[in-house]
Amino acid sequence: MTEKVSTAMTLAPLLEASPAIQMHAFAAMTAFALGIVQLSAPKGTIPHRTIGWIWVLLMLAVSISAFWIHNIRLWGPWSPIHLLAIFTLIMVPIAMLNARRHRVAHHRWAMISIFFGALVIAGLFTLVPGRIMHAVVFAQ
Repeated sequence: MTEKVSTAMTLAPLLEASPAIQMHAFAAMTAFALGIVQLSAPKGTIPHRTIGWIWVLLMLAVSISAFWIHNIRLWGPWSPIHLLAIFTLIMVPIAMLNARRHRVAHHRWAMISIFFGALVIAGLFTLVPGRIMHAVVFAQ
């Protein structure tokens, strides 16, 4: 007899997680969506700047909330994801400073690096079996 595998997503595993994980995940998902908008929309406009500030606040929430998540422990309570949080906390102000100084190429490089490193690559690792987002996406 074969076992039926569910293909529907469920938020139940995320909603049952700690508040830090919920905040981290919802801020990251929102930042990912806004990041796609930012990457595809015209640059230097008022909407770009407004959405950019929202994105920055979301990324700060993602990074700071990571310090209350200790599901993977490689060095005491810490893991490589915490190094990524530190990277993000350093790079976001640098990216903003570059924008304020009209160093567009440096700003672009920093923001794209944060987007792909902290959201895309880290996001793919959340889909590994046994992780909460794997259970959300694959309804397990």
